[in-house]
Amino acid sequence: MTMFWLFVAVLALVLINVPIAVSLGIVALVAMVASHGLETLPNLALVVYNGATNFPLLAIPLFILAGAIMNASGISQRLIAFASALFGWIRGGLAHVSIGSSMFFAEISGSAVADVAALGSIMIPGMQAKGYPKALAAAVMSSAATLAVIIPPSIPMILYAVMAETSVVQLFVAGIVPGVIGGFGLMGMAYWFARRYNLPREAAFSAARVWQTFKDAAWAFLLPIIILGGIFGGIVTATEGAALAVIAALVIGAVIYRELDLAHLKRAVLEGGVQTAIVMLLVATSALLGTYLSEVQAPQALAKAVSEFTSNKWAVLALLNVLFLFLGMFLHSAAAIILVVPVVMPLVKSVGIDPVHFGLIVTINLGIGQQTPPVASVLMVASSIAKASVWEVTRVNVWFIAVLVAVLLMVTYVPVTGLGLVELFYR
Repeated sequence: MTMFWLFVAVLALVLINVPIAVSLGIVALVAMVASHGLETLPNLALVVYNGATNFPLLAIPLFILAGAIMNASGISQRLIAFASALFGWIRGGLAHVSIGSSMFFAEISGSAVADVAALGSIMIPGMQAKGYPKALAAAVMSSAATLAVIIPPSIPMILYAVMAETSVVQLFVAGIVPGVIGGFGLMGMAYWFARRYNLPREAAFSAARVWQTFKDAAWAFLLPIIILGGIFGGIVTATEGAALAVIAALVIGAVIYRELDLAHLKRAVLEGGVQTAIVMLLVATSALLGTYLSEVQAPQALAKAVSEFTSNKWAVLALLNVLFLFLGMFLHSAAAIILVVPVVMPLVKSVGIDPVHFGLIVTINLGIGQQTPPVASVLMVASSIAKASVWEVTRVNVWFIAVLVAVLLMVTYVPVTGLGLVELFYR
C-alpha cells in the first residue's frame, strides 16, 4: 500500500507538470521526513550524490555526447545514403530507408530520442515531399527510433544493469536478435502501407551504388565495431567503450570527414550536457525514493504479495508486462527503471526469472511506452517535425506499435529469442 500511495503522489505531481525528477525528490523527501524526522535531512545529500556517481552510469553521458557529435559531423547523412541504396528499391522505399537508417544509427546512439531527432529531421520532410501522408511519415520514424533502445548500445539497458546489478554486456547481446526482428517487422508493416497508398520506389537497385555509399560510410560503420567489438570481446567495459566512442566520433568527424568544426562541437557538447542533466537528475533524486522503499521493505512486501497470488513465472511476467506498459505511458524510461526495477527485482528472482531476460523485457516495454501518449517522448518529437497532431499520428502508429508488442511477446514467452546468443557466448 505504501508503494501505491507513493506512485499516486508522483503521478499526481507529474500530471500538473512538475518535472519527473523534482516529483520523485519531493515525494521521497516528504516520506523520509515523515518517517524519520528532520534529523535525517543531512544524510539526504549524500544519498543523492552517491546515487548519481555509480561508475557504470558514466557510460550514459559519454554515449549521449558521442551521439551528439555524430549528429553534427555528417555521419547521419552517410548512413541514410547507404540505407537508401540498400532498401530504396522496395515500394515505399523512403519508409524502409528510415527504418534501416534507424537500425544502423541504433548501433551508435543508444537513445531513441536522439535517433528520431537526428534522422527524423531529414527523413520525415523527405517522405512528405514524396507524397507520404504526414501522419504515416511521423509514425514510421517514431516507431523505428524505438530500435535504438533495443539494439546495443542502449542507455535504458545500462540503467537497468546498474539498478538490477546484472551484466550490461549480456543485456547488449540479448538485444541484437529482437532488434533485428523488430526492424524487419516494421519494414513489413511499412510495405503494407506502401501498397495501400501506392507509395513510390526510389532508384532501382544498383550494386555499384551500394558499394559506393558503403565506402563513403565506412568510417561511420567503424564506430559500432569499436564500441561493441571492444565491449563484447571483454577488452573494455561499457563505460570505457562509451569513452572510446566519443574519441572515435571526434576523430572521424573532425579529421576524416572534416565536417566537425568548433561551432558544431559546441552545439554537440551543449546538447549532450542538457540530455545528460535530465537523466542524471532523475537518477539522483530517485536514489532518495529507493532508499526509503528499502528501509520500509516495500520490495519484499510486493514479492510476498504476488508470490501468494501466483508463483508461476509466466503469469508473473504477464503481470509485469502490463505494469511496465502502463508505466511507460506516464513516465520517462529512465524514471520507470529507476523507480520500479529495484522494487520488483526480489519478486523476479523469487520466481526464477533470469535478470537479463527480464531486463530485455523491461527495455522493450519502455521503448513501446515512448510511443504511447500522454508522455510519448519519441512520438512527440516525430509529430513536431511532421507538424502533425499527436493523436493523428497515433492512429497510424498503433499498427507499428502492434509489431513492437509482437516482438515483446516473442521475447517474453520464447526466451531463446533474446537469450540464445547470451547462452551461446557467456554461459
